[in-house]
Amino acid sequence: MTEKKQLNKKTLILSDISIKRPVFAAVISLILVIFGLASMKDLAIREYPDIDAPIVSIITLYKGAPATIIESQVTQIIEESVSGIEGVKQITSKSREERSEVTIEFVVSRNIDDAASDVRDKVSANIGNLPLDTETPIVMKTEADASPFIWIGMRSKEWNAIQLSDYADRYLVDIFSVVPGVAKVMIGGERKPAMRIWLDRRSMAALGITVSDVEDALKKQNLELPSGRVESDRREFAVRTDSGLVTEKQFRRIVIDQKSDYLIRLSDIAEVKLGTEEERYEVRANGEPAIGLGVIKQSKANELEISNGIRAKLEDVKNNLPKQIELFIAYDKSRFVDASIKEVFKALSIAMCLVIAVIFIFLRSLWATLIPAIAIPVSLISSFIILNIFGFSINVLTLLAYVLAVGLVVDDSIIVLENIHRRIENKEPVLLAAYRGTRQIGFAVIATTLSLIAVFIPISMMGGNTGRLFSEFGISIAGAVFFSSIVALTLTPMLCSRILKEKKSNNLIFRFSEKIFTGINIGYEWLLNKSLSFPIIVFSVAIAFSAIAYNFYEKIPKEFAPTEDRGVFLVVLMAPEGATLNYTRDYLLEVEDTLSTIGPSGSNEIDTLFAVLAPGLSRPSPVNFAIAFVVLKPWKERLRSQQAIVKEFFPKLLAIPGANVFAINPPSLNQPGRKSPVQFVIGGPSYDTLKDWSKIIIEKARDENPQLLSIDADYKETKPELKVDIDRDRSASMEVSISNIGRTLETMLGSRFVTTFNDRGVQYNVVLQARKQDRITPNDLKNIYVRNTKDKLIPLNNLITTRETAAPKELNRFDRMRSVTISASLGPGYSLGQALDYLDNLARTSLPPEARISYAGQSREFRDSSSSLALTFALALIIVFLVLAAQFESFIHPFIILLSVPLALTGALATLYFTGITLNVYSQIGLVMLIGLVAKNAILIVEFANQLREQGRSIKDAVKESSLARLRPILMTTIATVLGAMPLALATGAGAESRASIGWVIVGGVTFSTILSLLLVPALYNLLARFTKPSSHVADRLRGLENEYDENQSPQIAE
Repeated sequence: MTEKKQLNKKTLILSDISIKRPVFAAVISLILVIFGLASMKDLAIREYPDIDAPIVSIITLYKGAPATIIESQVTQIIEESVSGIEGVKQITSKSREERSEVTIEFVVSRNIDDAASDVRDKVSANIGNLPLDTETPIVMKTEADASPFIWIGMRSKEWNAIQLSDYADRYLVDIFSVVPGVAKVMIGGERKPAMRIWLDRRSMAALGITVSDVEDALKKQNLELPSGRVESDRREFAVRTDSGLVTEKQFRRIVIDQKSDYLIRLSDIAEVKLGTEEERYEVRANGEPAIGLGVIKQSKANELEISNGIRAKLEDVKNNLPKQIELFIAYDKSRFVDASIKEVFKALSIAMCLVIAVIFIFLRSLWATLIPAIAIPVSLISSFIILNIFGFSINVLTLLAYVLAVGLVVDDSIIVLENIHRRIENKEPVLLAAYRGTRQIGFAVIATTLSLIAVFIPISMMGGNTGRLFSEFGISIAGAVFFSSIVALTLTPMLCSRILKEKKSNNLIFRFSEKIFTGINIGYEWLLNKSLSFPIIVFSVAIAFSAIAYNFYEKIPKEFAPTEDRGVFLVVLMAPEGATLNYTRDYLLEVEDTLSTIGPSGSNEIDTLFAVLAPGLSRPSPVNFAIAFVVLKPWKERLRSQQAIVKEFFPKLLAIPGANVFAINPPSLNQPGRKSPVQFVIGGPSYDTLKDWSKIIIEKARDENPQLLSIDADYKETKPELKVDIDRDRSASMEVSISNIGRTLETMLGSRFVTTFNDRGVQYNVVLQARKQDRITPNDLKNIYVRNTKDKLIPLNNLITTRETAAPKELNRFDRMRSVTISASLGPGYSLGQALDYLDNLARTSLPPEARISYAGQSREFRDSSSSLALTFALALIIVFLVLAAQFESFIHPFIILLSVPLALTGALATLYFTGITLNVYSQIGLVMLIGLVAKNAILIVEFANQLREQGRSIKDAVKESSLARLRPILMTTIATVLGAMPLALATGAGAESRASIGWVIVGGVTFSTILSLLLVPALYNLLARFTKPSSHVADRLRGLENEYDENQSPQIAE
């Protein structure tokens, strides 16, 4: 069959119409661009796709209850009540003294408002099962221990902390809370005003006054009551009896009791002073005391949009701010988002320029280069239509997809353009060359497009958080490739028919470069002849190279996501249990001194050092805990990366004695920033058993594995407690109620909110507590009295005994089972995968079978993503094989084409190994992409060889001519793909590490596979094609049978 007849058999409606009706083709492209730009305008901009799981938390307070009672009587009841709600994925809880926190994570498809409503209903229905003194549970649409992602610093040289706190509470909290997506604005380092009444136990004992007497007097004499109204003929007055107290003097004059005509006033038994509710929280900004406004987002909110809203509000607030106050952004997680997106846009621009330069070098024609230069933006802009239809956003991953798509969307146009260009160089008229050239290559364009889309569809269908994360990535590339094929079959042939011209003479550049291309062709032809003569040797070499891939895979460190230079790192300080705020502050000052030396030759690389003592929503928060946000100067203003700075200071911080201090690189992909990467959960029947199991793991890990740093468990019986045992029999005989004893102890040793007072429209608490010098040792309980039912004073030490004990600060549960979580940081060069493998093996050999092992945080995401991506790779390989089999009407041709995939894996894994990059979700997605990327080169060779065989060529001649003819477009598309990924591989600035992971996979895999597949594919085709038939052989045979049958039937009908 001649080429002319073969081309006449092919029907490509799009390309035929586009060449015959050029205005129609132009209009189609313009419509796509217009709709694409309109879609892009409507897309939200954020760091990552919306992968945040709907999270609802329940906080319940039970005054005076220890953690054990909270766990058994509150937490378990609430967990049981919400466990049957639709869409619950995971339930975790923390039981602390007086406080229960239950966090429910729902599947991503669950609407958070509906989920929160269901939780409220279930909790309300089970309130009756909780202890009587339990406060009403609070349901929140965020994690119970969520951390602020923005800290607004507030300081003044003239105002004290109480004044700053009061101003923030009165005016600023509400202003920032109304920004859409904000769940809560907390005041860090708050010094909330309160009327402090410091009781003197000796004076109370001498005057026969008890705590209950003081409480009753405060409640009865601090009132504001309506008293009716006074009416006259023309006027009416509301009567209000104002007995409310405001000033220190007024409170001091409160009468507690009267004895022998002597009035006992509050000032006789207590010191009254306007102070703060508690001084257990503190904030420091750049080494100075400050106040912080921490912005906590709702679990599904867009951080970038909230940040923009907060910054806009901040500018408005500054216009009306008192001159004495300074407000500033101390920490903003979204700063990295903005910088990262700008870097990806930069990489996109560089990739487009490099790809266009490659096309010019190969085609050596400005007019020919102009065609793909137009096709690239048309394809990319059109793909925004797909993003808008699916409700996606413009984020780091969709932009990353477009950077990689630059090398892909141009491939189709390159294939068409190069084929037309080659025919023009062979003196075929331009219009005819465009018409026939597109028909000749159209099947290959469709085949490569479908194979690429077949790869990305499984990526977009992955389950879990990784699937949600990369679904937008996969669909973005698939959409761009889909539109690139439309452009390649419409706009490209039309432009070729109108723009390209027949060359009458060649310029100097053409003649010089042609010698190079001729030399490449000659060298390739020599190698090709050798590979066709010895196909078994070529196949064996390919198998040997492919086998090396597993060796590289075993040696490459594995983790969930690479550590990115996000322009900030965290320093966590854990003082011993029982440490005071002053103790923790002293060590924080030492940390600040250590960090002040950051920077080579004394140059400071820190922009802001913002530290929070006792952070978090939990109140009271542990005062032995502090966290510092070390915000570095912008990426271009410092010489070192964040990782290098952390690596330098990690041992210096660990060397600080008296506290556990370590630095953390904040994780990417929306993982919690305050928690260590290793989160190894052990579940069991009781906390005593779990304590023993965790002790075994921790002790062996410390002895055997020095790369696990700061390894510890969240269950530790190290919190000092003064255990008070009430003698119930003696209390009953002396007619003293247990509640009276408990309330007295709570007031004297802790603090108690008795009543409130109003100051300028804001209510503040009145707090009772013993003087500090009266609550230092257990002996201080001796001179405290309680009143019995007969109005007699009974010494408290006659009713109680005390003993010092140690108790856990919190009890944790994981999926409704008692649990202990072992956490650890990783040493330099030690990956999360290695750490979890070590702990898995250790638990398997050291713990009994009934121990339940699970993971949390980054560790859970890493395990889930590893299995999910392996399944996705296998699924993508199968789908591509089946798509190619359907297209080629053969199971042998797909086998030949996809044998280049193992070579790509070898090249990619070798590149990761030698560049020191880990195997993470980014690099694994790149490995899946390679299936489609390397298949397209083999498709060009196999498809054209099939055409030549149909024209009567032998298998060897057909594949040889096909390989030589397709060498230039293969080199063009390969170099375009590699250079398109090179800006990612060589990325710098914000988020460079993630981009480099996928960039180097593409560069190494495509390069290595192309070099070898140019020899492997022809050799295998020459070896196996004899077992195949043309895809049209059934249709041709059917046509022959029809003709033969019709000819035989015609004479019979005539007779």
